[in-house]
Amino acid sequence: MSQLPEIIRTIERVSADVVSKAATYQAAILADVAGRRGTMHGRVAPVHQNMKVAGPAFTVEVRPGDNLMIHGAIALAQPGDVLVIDGKGDQTAALMGTLMLSACKKRGLAGVIVDGAIRDKLEILELDFPVFSAGFNPAGPTKYVPGRINHPICAGGAVVNAGDLVVGDADGVVVIEREKAPAMLALADKKVADEAARIEAIARGDTASKWLPAALRAAGVLKEGESL
Repeated sequence: MSQLPEIIRTIERVSADVVSKAATYQAAILADVAGRRGTMHGRVAPVHQNMKVAGPAFTVEVRPGDNLMIHGAIALAQPGDVLVIDGKGDQTAALMGTLMLSACKKRGLAGVIVDGAIRDKLEILELDFPVFSAGFNPAGPTKYVPGRINHPICAGGAVVNAGDLVVGDADGVVVIEREKAPAMLALADKKVADEAARIEAIARGDTASKWLPAALRAAGVLKEGESL
């Protein structure tokens, strides 16, 4: 019976053109057109609200409180990749800090997303590098426990495969399957146009949600023929 190696070095990434286009959208727009799927739990948030990231996922799975495999991932990841780390949501010890994140920036990574704790918050703010995490803890990690690189992971409750499109901003992180990403961008264009038109209508005083009465009747809140 064949078994995948713990470290998968070669992955198929979402294209650079798709990443560049996706970076122009809010994570919320992409989440909507993806069927409101693929979003990470709200615990995974940017260190600063202005941080934004987009790129192919370079996935890492670690045991809580151990960052051995993250060091390996930093050495293997390519410029433009986003490290996505399944730290099991643990916040009892930091998995990364200024030193490791500085190395990520120097190697040209697009950003880092950690479903776990990090540390050195003030220095990270000065680093000007997109970092998302589930929290902070001053305690450092161990470097003993094996894990996996570029296997499917679950980070923030979202399934992430190596090479998937990952977009994060002030609202959080959304993951789009690599094969579906190009089609999602066309839908995102329409979504942005529709929302812009709606905002213009609201500015003119049209605040009524035309779909609301039918939805309320379907839910049994309003009787047939009844209106708000």
